[in-house]
Amino acid sequence: MTQILNAKPVVQAMKENLRQEVAALQAEGKAPTLGIIRVGSRPDDVYYENNIIKNCETIGIATKTYPLDLNISMEEFTAVMTQVNDDPSVHGIMLFRPLPPQLDEEVIKHLISADKDIDCMSPLNLEKVFEGDMSGLLPCTPAAVMAILRHYEIELKGANAVVMGRSLVVGKPLSMMLLQDNATVTICHSRTRNLPEVAKNADIVIAAMGRARMIDDNYVAENSIVIDVGINDAGDGKICGDVDYDAVVDKVKAITPVPGGVGSVTTTILLNNLVRACKSQ
Repeated sequence: MTQILNAKPVVQAMKENLRQEVAALQAEGKAPTLGIIRVGSRPDDVYYENNIIKNCETIGIATKTYPLDLNISMEEFTAVMTQVNDDPSVHGIMLFRPLPPQLDEEVIKHLISADKDIDCMSPLNLEKVFEGDMSGLLPCTPAAVMAILRHYEIELKGANAVVMGRSLVVGKPLSMMLLQDNATVTICHSRTRNLPEVAKNADIVIAAMGRARMIDDNYVAENSIVIDVGINDAGDGKICGDVDYDAVVDKVKAITPVPGGVGSVTTTILLNNLVRACKSQ
């Protein structure tokens, strides 16, 4: 019978640990605080911001919000970012993206303080991951995948893992994390030859291609452990992953659902990064 790798127990365990860490920091006189910078008022950004604030409240983390006008200039934005970087009461920064065209995201990646960069935008934080140093602030989605694998005690040492997707946000840093845990990693993408066959021969299949229900039963085997990173519009008002869940669920060893899988853990990783950042400041 297929094991469903639900996020709920992973999140519950992480949040309980974070509550204890936050309480310990507060006892030392530190109040872990998240600064949220949002440009404009896109409904999904506002919804996610409110969700993050609620999650912070459940574990004792304070928040400061910085809602900015959609037409803010690069000079004005830089002044706000510098202010938040220099504010000792703010320990982590969450910046909503994508940004409007007048704001240069490449410049901003270097502008954000690496010590407060809990979403791992800064090249300095990504560089540490690629050097094999996992002690700092980690990219949230790859770290969420690793948290699920560890919670369910999925052996990585010597396992063949196929990562489908080569983005700098998920695929590449996740591959480095898997390598650090002694998995044998193959990175695939849209131009990989014989992609279904490559995936089918893996112990762990991680789908991060950004294509709705692309991965069907041709990509998996009965011993496959499938981790679905995708969050796509299913076209009926619902979301779906990169994996065709209904076609695959009864034919694999284990699988993460969408929703209720990797995405649900990602916000908790963000807060874990905040607590890490607070401890180091």
